[in-house]
Amino acid sequence: MIKHIDSGDLLSQVTVSNGTAYLSGQVAFDSRGADFPTQAAEVFGRIDALLEKAGTDRSRLLTATVWLADLGHFAGFNELWRHWLGVHGRPARATVKADLVLPGLLIEIQVTAAVGD
Repeated sequence: MIKHIDSGDLLSQVTVSNGTAYLSGQVAFDSRGADFPTQAAEVFGRIDALLEKAGTDRSRLLTATVWLADLGHFAGFNELWRHWLGVHGRPARATVKADLVLPGLLIEIQVTAAVGD
């Protein structure tokens, strides 16, 4: 069974299938144009909320893809990432530089997570 969560005209924010939650890329819509730590905090909060809706949490992350508008934020992102994950396991991760779709966005993160036992 496939479950779509927070679906719109173009995409679902989360799709759950066969014990895995697939999140769409999350960006800082509310804090667009703000500094990098503020945008990262909003993205982490969005991910947490969507994982909860899918019946899982960040402790069950399998993979993450991170897009940064400026690789100058890479070291700072790693510190924020460590803090957000805390004692939880470290998912497989890729981090790349990219032009993000909306002006003022500095970061986008897409994750997959295990759901259930």
